[in-house]
Amino acid sequence: MAATPALPTAPPKPTWDPRKPEPPFPWLRPTIRIRLTLLYGGMFLIAGILLLSIIYLLAAQALHQGLGQAFSVSGNFDITSTTCPAVNAAPKSEVASILENCDAIQRQHALDDLLSRSLLALLGLAVIAFAFGYAMAGRVLSPLGRILRTARAVAGSDLSRRIELDGPDDEIKELADTFDDMLERLQRAFTAQQRFVGNASHELRTPLAINRTLLEVHLSDPNAPAELHQLGKTLLATNERSEQLVEGLLLLARSDNQIVERKPVDLAEVAEQAVDQVRSEADAKGVVIRGEQKPAVVQGNGVLLERIALNLVQNAVRYNVPEDGWVEVTTEVQHGQAVLVVSNTGPVVPAYEIDNLFEPFRRLRTERTGSDKGVGLGLSIVRSVARAHGGHISAQPREGGGLVMRVALPI
Repeated sequence: MAATPALPTAPPKPTWDPRKPEPPFPWLRPTIRIRLTLLYGGMFLIAGILLLSIIYLLAAQALHQGLGQAFSVSGNFDITSTTCPAVNAAPKSEVASILENCDAIQRQHALDDLLSRSLLALLGLAVIAFAFGYAMAGRVLSPLGRILRTARAVAGSDLSRRIELDGPDDEIKELADTFDDMLERLQRAFTAQQRFVGNASHELRTPLAINRTLLEVHLSDPNAPAELHQLGKTLLATNERSEQLVEGLLLLARSDNQIVERKPVDLAEVAEQAVDQVRSEADAKGVVIRGEQKPAVVQGNGVLLERIALNLVQNAVRYNVPEDGWVEVTTEVQHGQAVLVVSNTGPVVPAYEIDNLFEPFRRLRTERTGSDKGVGLGLSIVRSVARAHGGHISAQPREGGGLVMRVALPI
């Protein structure tokens, strides 16, 4: 009995970190508030240093002019001094020069004391100036912070938020009002888009469903000619392809927006359901599906996340090698993100063709779709759904053929 050939082993997974690189010191980010603080504080510091230098020079000149008198000693007077002890036991002929030296030393001590006290005062004023500049910069930039918070809320799909900035009619208020006008137009545009998608969903699905029903009724007639029966099958396949195209376009239009209602969804369960749906097709093509699905819970829409896994697994099965093909589906948590990885054997994919695969109606080395493998919207839908959930998808060519598709979603 011949031994069963061993399944080809998967290639080693390339190291990949889904996290965005973080700066080593995020608190050193050169924000406008920090730059204004440094500007105002630096200008005050420079002005203080200039003022201190001028005061020091004027004080030195005044001391030298006011205390620069000469000394003369005559008679039998005894001179004693605690600040200039050298004069106590000095001969009378040297007393005058000793007193002049002591006078110069005292003037220098006075200037040094003035300089040290002034530097301490300047240091204290500099701290106060920087703190005051930081507080004033925060007060001046508070409207910009309000604009930033509103913009972040809008980025989270809350188009109903408005800034509604009050205060003087200056440039910042003009910017806020312009931003509010832009949000109003965006909200109207998205509302119109959602209304159009809903109407198109009904208007496009209904005639296609009617056509499918009529074709199925005619095909069920046993007395129909063979030519008519073959034509009906062809038209039914064409109608089914049109239905897939319409569903894909509507799903693509809906998934381009952020997901508002989110629920806990386990990527492992989603991947297992996708594998179960594609299992029969994979068995028919002789493709082995394997891989370990570890729990990875995200907040999102379960139907759309299932579409991500289903499209990736279907593409991995359909675009595979004729013999000894395999598809590996894994889920896990990496660096605080849920990651779905689908890798497969298949034709060699040049690196410069990767970006084209995510464009609608584009396939490898072809401008338009024209095969029976789909309508060319699978990876476009995957990318749109991933972006709607705040994640991203990346693709890498496998050595020897095939692709490694990675979807990273925030937990």
